[in-house]
Amino acid sequence: MKASSPAPTNIDEYIDAFPPKVQVILERIRRTVRKAAPEAEEIISYRMPAFRQNGILVYFAAFKKHIGLFPPASGDKAIEKAISVYAGPKGNLQFPLERPIPYELIGRIVKLRVKQSVARAAAKGKKKA
Repeated sequence: MKASSPAPTNIDEYIDAFPPKVQVILERIRRTVRKAAPEAEEIISYRMPAFRQNGILVYFAAFKKHIGLFPPASGDKAIEKAISVYAGPKGNLQFPLERPIPYELIGRIVKLRVKQSVARAAAKGKKKA
């Protein structure tokens, strides 16, 4: 998606702006996130697809040579080890388009983010009481 193009208003518009090969990848990431976080809301934030549930769970975006996944995941040693090969600047993940996309790993990351988000929301609720 070119920076000069109009900002997408939904994830369908975002995905439609890319070549067919990239559209297939983006749609599968969308389905993967949806399966891992069925209660999350789809939004566009910072011109990228995002899923929100008690705050942003995950953003994803297509670039010239990779798919980015944001923010960095932490709090699970096995996931941290698995994502280390994909760490880009600031720990954000970069999945090269010329390699298989690790959809199962993306699902694990999203499930972790949901768990963390629910825990944060519960902790905030307890502090108010």
